[in-house]
Order: sequence, then structure tokens, then C-alpha cells
Amino acid sequence: MEDPIQHVIVLMLENHSFDQMLGCMKEVYPELEGVDISGPTLYTATDYPDTTHEIAQLHTNERTTDPDPVHEHVNVLRQLNPKYGYVSDYVQSYPHVPLERKAEVMGIYRRGFLPVLHTLAEHFAICDHWFSSLPGPTWPNRFFVHSGTSNGHVKMPSGVFDKNWHCYDQTTVYDHLSMKGISWKIYHHGLPQSLVMIHQLKHALHYHSMDTFFSDVTGAAKEFPQFSFIEPAYKGAEQNDQHPPSDVMAGERLLAQVYNALRANKDLWNSSLFLFVYDEHGGFYDHLTPPAAEPPDDKIFEYAFNQLGVRVPALLVSPWVQPGVIPTIFDHTSLLKYVSDKWGLGPLGNRTAKAASFGSDLTKLQAPRTNTPEHIDEGTMPAPIANPSKRVNEHQKALVSFSHFLEQELAKVEPLEDVARRALHVLEGPAAQFATAAERFERFFLHKKAGRL
Repeated sequence: MEDPIQHVIVLMLENHSFDQMLGCMKEVYPELEGVDISGPTLYTATDYPDTTHEIAQLHTNERTTDPDPVHEHVNVLRQLNPKYGYVSDYVQSYPHVPLERKAEVMGIYRRGFLPVLHTLAEHFAICDHWFSSLPGPTWPNRFFVHSGTSNGHVKMPSGVFDKNWHCYDQTTVYDHLSMKGISWKIYHHGLPQSLVMIHQLKHALHYHSMDTFFSDVTGAAKEFPQFSFIEPAYKGAEQNDQHPPSDVMAGERLLAQVYNALRANKDLWNSSLFLFVYDEHGGFYDHLTPPAAEPPDDKIFEYAFNQLGVRVPALLVSPWVQPGVIPTIFDHTSLLKYVSDKWGLGPLGNRTAKAASFGSDLTKLQAPRTNTPEHIDEGTMPAPIANPSKRVNEHQKALVSFSHFLEQELAKVEPLEDVARRALHVLEGPAAQFATAAERFERFFLHKKAGRL
């Protein structure tokens, strides 16, 4: 059977491991590479400096892990080192955390604790060998899902953003989609991280608010973009990216909203694949060792790119997939492999060329399933807890830094007093800095759509 999918929708959230979020689904699928804490194998990690003390994987109810486990490239390499490990790295980063905080790095959620994710996992396909694309933090892993490479970078940018130094000028899947005439949109909550890739600046008209998504999804299926990518809110009262210590329930609510909106439009639902995935593991334990990987290109000045990152949760949500487990080894470039094969997009680097595609998993049914959940009730979900921390994570800092680059563009078309007002506002602290960054993004898109930039 030919591929029935006409619309690919991707939602990528932040910083959780497969064991933590979906390891419990071994109760439903014994063949799943998950975690059974009542079984014969109990995974543990050693404490630091007392390496004789071990902390086991056990159930947790913690929704706002604070402090946030560190997940820079050097930390992930230590976490993957069997002589060092996840808990040891966490304790070295935060020497005075109590035992219960250390245990959260190893914790897994009980089946049903995440009402949306676990419901979808029981009704659709779990990819239980989907790995992040490199052992490292948010930006490099997100670059892989958009372009098949991080352009040699394994670190978050530090200091003032400089497009010459923080050179993210690689060709993206959106360049290829545009050249092939495939319709696409990126829906976002105000600060889309994907814009930091320089090629995306010329595609600004493809960026739209989440309000537009919820409007678009009610229209005719043929008018909905063939490819769409959803970016969550990364900061503020509306933060729903699940980046610790923000509440995982806020991300659960976003997942429910996206699923319910798609499911309510029968024609769109019956022609869509909704991929739900995480960018990287965020420092939380996963018991699988990431396999070897194909370097995407010859840019290996910071890392050889010869190993995948830590395993992350991933679901294929569609009426064209049966409930169950897909054990194929995937990484973020598997999405690019699928859409490249599907629409003949052309090459996106060595990693994408050799990645496994999930395309064959979408062609096994003769008709779309009718026994999928019609609606997930958001009203029964726990209310999100306000972010308990005043810390600004590296992802947020980097977005603020990039907004200074946007300010340089805004200075070409806006009055000097507006530029000066924003420059003074950022001196008021982290909250003001992020609010100013959001304003810069908003003004940039406004001027782009008006043709002034």
C-alpha cells in the first residue's frame, strides 16, 4: 500500500528520558525495552563521592525537578560513562542536594501518572529505540531535527550571540520543502528556537502563533500545511515545554490540546501523522547505551558525532498505525529520512541518508483505524504548578542572547527610542530580559510580514 499520510505534524518537547516517561509501558507491552521495578533487573547509579552507595530506579511523583539536571555535552558524556554515571554527575553539579533530589534523576513515572502521554502510548505506536541525535543539550539536538546536522556544534551558545561565531547556516529541511513546493508552517508560542538557524530568517512568513494552529486545524484538510512543526512555550507563566523545573503537567495539557484539535477534524485526522518526541534526555537516567552513529558531515572540530545521544520518548500517533512497539533504532534524522523519501526532497547530510525511516510502519493498514480516542479530557488533569525556580536555564539564556541579534535588525526600521527602551528594560533582571526577547521576536515577525525587513 502507498503511504496514506498527507500531513506530518511534529511536536518536540524538552528534556526527559524514555525510562522516566515511558519505561512503565512495559506493563502493557512486555517486549518494550522499558523498566519493571518489580522484575529481576533493577538499574542503579552510584552516588558521589561515596561510589559504594547506589540509587535505584523507583517510582516518582515529582513534577518539577529542581535543580534541573545538567545536560551539556561534557555532562552527558560523564552520565554515559559506567564508571561515573547520572547521579554522580548530578551531585557534582549540585553538591548539597538531598537524597530525594538525587533519586529523581533515576525516577520513573507510574503508568497513568502522565494521563495524556500514557493514554496515547496505549493506543498508538511507541518507538522504544528513538535516541536523541547526539550526547548533548537542546540546541544541537534541535538542529538535527530541522537540518540533519548541528553544523559541528555540541554546546549551547554562551555570551552575546554572534552569527559569525554561532554559525548555524546549514541547509534546512524547510529550504528543501520550499524548493519542492511542499507547504509548511512552524507554529510557536512567541520565541521559536528554530529561527536561530540563519536560513530560517528568509522563511519568516512561514512562522505562526499557536492561535493560528488551532484555527488552521479546524479548516479543510487540503488547506492544512503538509508539514508542520510545533514549538512549545519556553518561559513565563505559560511555559509548557516540560523543561525542568517547569511542571510536566503543563506539557501534558499542550499534548492533549494538539491531539484533540487534530482528532476533531475527521478528514485531517485520517490523513495525518502526529509525531510526538523530545529533543534530549535532560540529564534523567535511561538504561540503554546509545549506539554508534554516522557523522552527519566533516565538521568534527568539537565532537566526532559517532554516537547517538540518550534515548528519548517518541510516539507515532495516527489512525494508520496499530498500537504497539516499533523497535527500530531511530534518531531525529529519521523524521528527515521519512519526509525526504516521501516528497523527494534531496540530501540532508550523511546521517539522514543512512537513518532508518518509519515509512513502512505507516503502510500496513488498508484503512484508517476508527478505535482511537476521540477526545482526551483536559478537565480531569491536575492543575499545573507554577515554576518553583528563579533560575534561567541555558536554553532560555541563549534565546535572550539571540534576541539581541534580532534587535540589530529592528534598529533598521524602528525609532531609536523603542530600541533604547528595550535596552533599558533588560537591565531589570531575568524576567524583563525574557519579556524583551519575546517583544523582539514579535516585532521581527511583524516587520517581516509587513515587508519592512
